[in-house]
Amino acid sequence: MDDCGGGGGKRPFQLARSLTYHHHPGHRPAAASRWRRQHQQHQLADEPRAPRPQAVVLYTTSLRGVRRTFADCAAVRAILRGFRVAVDERDVSMDAALRREVQALLAARGRAFALPQLLIGGRLVGGADEVRQLNETGQLRRLLDGAAGQDPAFVCDACGGVRFVPCAGCGGGRKVFVEEEGRVVRCVECNENGLVRCLNCCS
Repeated sequence: MDDCGGGGGKRPFQLARSLTYHHHPGHRPAAASRWRRQHQQHQLADEPRAPRPQAVVLYTTSLRGVRRTFADCAAVRAILRGFRVAVDERDVSMDAALRREVQALLAARGRAFALPQLLIGGRLVGGADEVRQLNETGQLRRLLDGAAGQDPAFVCDACGGVRFVPCAGCGGGRKVFVEEEGRVVRCVECNENGLVRCLNCCS
């Protein structure tokens, strides 16, 4: 699955490694090129690679229609905040595609649809009851080992923590005018609410 980090910081610019050599009489470009590729691959293989932080994804809803569901979402969110890890929270009430996404995920495992749902490193952990039990036994801490850290007080400057922003293409109106065709068409960049996921804090 997808991984959301929440900090939105830019990765530092890095220069690519380069190898240079000088031409000499009798030099064969093909052989030199082959040697260079093999030498570079050998160097890269020997260099230690930092492991990628495992993604923590939480499907929730911000609707208060079902009090138990809303309370469970808030409880799991609070538990994860206590571990100070970055969470890619996906509010299904803001985007129908996210709802279909988690429905398909649960159906593939023979589970009924329910919220919240937690995934760690692409593995489905479960809902509120499973998360509470794992937290009480100390196993949740072990599962979160390797997740990216984040200050629990962090609030994205771009979306205010909502994780969605109005579509820049249509201004949230879901319609755009195509001059070549002389007509208004449905914007393909945003969801049914005229929103797109915040690129500053969502993966």
